Amino acid sequence: MSDIERSEPIRRKLAAWWEANARDLPWRFGRATPWGVLVSEVMSQQTQMSRVVPYWQTWMHAWPDAAALADATTAEVITAWGRLGYPRRALRLQECARVVRDQYADELPRTYDELTGLPGIGDYTASAVMSFAFGARIAVIDTNIRRVLSRVFRGEESLGGAAKPAERQLANRVLPDDAAQSVTWNQSVMELGATVCTAKNPLCDSCPVRDDCAFLAAGRPGLGERHTRPRQRFAGTDRQVRGLVLNALRTLPANAPVLPREQVEALWSDHVQLDQCVASLDNDGLIEMLPDGGVRLPR
Repeated sequence: MSDIERSEPIRRKLAAWWEANARDLPWRFGRATPWGVLVSEVMSQQTQMSRVVPYWQTWMHAWPDAAALADATTAEVITAWGRLGYPRRALRLQECARVVRDQYADELPRTYDELTGLPGIGDYTASAVMSFAFGARIAVIDTNIRRVLSRVFRGEESLGGAAKPAERQLANRVLPDDAAQSVTWNQSVMELGATVCTAKNPLCDSCPVRDDCAFLAAGRPGLGERHTRPRQRFAGTDRQVRGLVLNALRTLPANAPVLPREQVEALWSDHVQLDQCVASLDNDGLIEMLPDGGVRLPR
């Protein structure tokens, strides 16, 4: 039986499972604008969904469209990004907002090429917006989707890294022809990978497509194997130090926005590493270094 023939009963089972089990995230089920969907996708990169929800809600209340975000100060944007991690994403999102405001009259473009031409928007985000916001028939390919499709159709573990041509071909081959069904397919496969068909401890007994899964039938060969490097420890890294500096700046009162040099030095005992991290934050446009050694968020 071909992949296309196998996909139809799998699609029906996943659609029913999605209808009953999809997480009630605020940007789902037509409750968010296309811009809101894009913001949710940018925030969700390398970040757990449960952490994203309150930040997204606060962010969209403050800046409901691209024009509003474009007019915000850099300090406001970095502060609102909070502890989502990788704060340069926030600056790129504001760059994106300015292009949408200035070149597209505050309306998110609707084509793949235009979306990937926006600052900070790559293949996955553009495809997700096309599918989830505009209802287009397009394969959305992220880590969760690749893992589910590889296991169910190939009986193999997805080993991570960049998406391979064979994985993209499979995703496009089993994508339903009907646009509306393709949207549900993308959402349900991604949700299954996030909540059931997880990387290390998949819940195969409660999986709606367990009877159709080649990976389960084969005894789950190579479960959890990865080709990517192990995740870097966080404690003691430059990421931790940069985060400490940014968090200290975010919590300053509005009438005293400068963190004096002595308070900067109190954040981290290794002042060589600290100075390198402060300099890198300045180079990235996330902070401003003052002549007296103090720092502040950009104005």
